[in-house]
Amino acid sequence: MAQRTLLIVEDDREIRALLSDFLAREGYEVLAAEDGAAMDRIIAAARPDLVVLDLMLPGEDGLSICRRLRSRSAVPILMLTARGEEIDRILGLEMGADDYLPKPFNPRELLARIRAVLRRADGAAAAAPARRLAFADFVADLDARSLSTPAGAPLELTSAEFELLACFVERPKRVLSRDQLLDWTRGRTADPFDRTIDVSVSRLRRKLASVDPQAAQLIKTVRNGGYLLAADVRTL
Repeated sequence: MAQRTLLIVEDDREIRALLSDFLAREGYEVLAAEDGAAMDRIIAAARPDLVVLDLMLPGEDGLSICRRLRSRSAVPILMLTARGEEIDRILGLEMGADDYLPKPFNPRELLARIRAVLRRADGAAAAAPARRLAFADFVADLDARSLSTPAGAPLELTSAEFELLACFVERPKRVLSRDQLLDWTRGRTADPFDRTIDVSVSRLRRKLASVDPQAAQLIKTVRNGGYLLAADVRTL
């Protein structure tokens, strides 16, 4: 596999250097920026496979940068939060981050989370026939990891959102608990109080509704149960 490129956006020079050196020793090409403006210059010239983004930055903060980056790109984003407070994590996920890690952290845990996010972004690499599943006029291509609208236009999803959608379309009209969805989409990086699924479902509903307001009802909330895709699914 080709060398993967990581972009670290961190204003602390020492932390930036330590992470850059550590991740480079692990085989990644590492780019580094101290703020949003430097990040923009790097992204204009390179295409990182993942962005490690600090929440607390001078000038434009990490949440604003995350929202702006997500509006134009599906690049995976792993956000670093200084305090680890739940509101920071939830806001980061709402802005489109794929994962988060509170400071201080062990660099080996950061490495494990980077690898997990990249695996989710890559999807299954097995050589199998293309799996294209249609539901409510949307078409999900599980191998190409793409979703198209009834008009045939692509609908941009983050890697976390697509992983969640895949869980639903492969198990239509079946109640899926939050624990099941966490296990299938985040595996061992999840914790019992993780609200990633609720945030991702909300974002996925909004994106479906941006095409068809009625589509927000496709994913039902089942009280004390979890979530359910209420549409018929057929293989194309």
